[in-house]
Amino acid sequence: MSQAPLPPGVERRRQLRLQRRNERLRNVWRLLLLSAGAAGLGYGLLRQGWSLRGPDQVLVIGSEQVSREEVIRAAQLRFPLTLLSLQPRELKDRLAATLPVEQVGVQRLMLPPRLRIDLVDRQAVAMAERRTPAGLQRGCVDRLGNWMNCGPHQLTAKSGGVSPSSLLVLGWQPAYRAPLAQVLAEREQLGGNLSQIRFEPTGTIVLLTRNLGEVRLGPPDGQLTRRLEVLEHLEEELPARVKGKPVNTIDLSDPDRPELGLTVRTPASAAPRRTPPTTN
Repeated sequence: MSQAPLPPGVERRRQLRLQRRNERLRNVWRLLLLSAGAAGLGYGLLRQGWSLRGPDQVLVIGSEQVSREEVIRAAQLRFPLTLLSLQPRELKDRLAATLPVEQVGVQRLMLPPRLRIDLVDRQAVAMAERRTPAGLQRGCVDRLGNWMNCGPHQLTAKSGGVSPSSLLVLGWQPAYRAPLAQVLAEREQLGGNLSQIRFEPTGTIVLLTRNLGEVRLGPPDGQLTRRLEVLEHLEEELPARVKGKPVNTIDLSDPDRPELGLTVRTPASAAPRRTPPTTN
């Protein structure tokens, strides 16, 4: 028994549903093919395109003291390696902790694949001495208070208009880096008169200046900023107030009550006269 033909409207709707279903199937297949192609292309790029095959793809910029080979050793890079496997922040921290540099920047460059490392060298700003188990060691410090193994030949250039070789830091220890950096930052405000920074065994900071003699800044505590402000003020005002009297010592342990020690000179007229011997 033959099936009766459907009304024209019903048949048309059936055909439209069939077309839409076929179109959805074709779109699904297109999406699967495109996804597979993209995945394959991405895998190929990661494995072959965005990878470092050798040291020549590592760019080291800005340093005159650190070579590319030293950077690769410090970063512990093993070739070949993919760029996306590198973590710039971790690499930056590792290089900053290992290399004698002040700043580190790390960038991954994709086209062409390269690793760019920007470095800022430490600059020696003063000679320094420290006690080690092997004895007294001489070197330098940078503006952040970090120890540097260097000699006088590396202090020929000027830093901030002041010759680094004119300043000596005594008693350097790792714990004194922050207060040392704070004092060094005020060096230029002292007019180039600072010639020595000494850390005593107790931690007391003692400065030697050409105008004010010995200045005791006290311990490296929260009052250090205030003490340096008072010292800068005294550097400007004190010479006129003491009217040529030589300043021997200044104690700024209490910045609100500075203690001055002036060298007392005995006038020649006040010297006792010797009685001339009598003659018979």
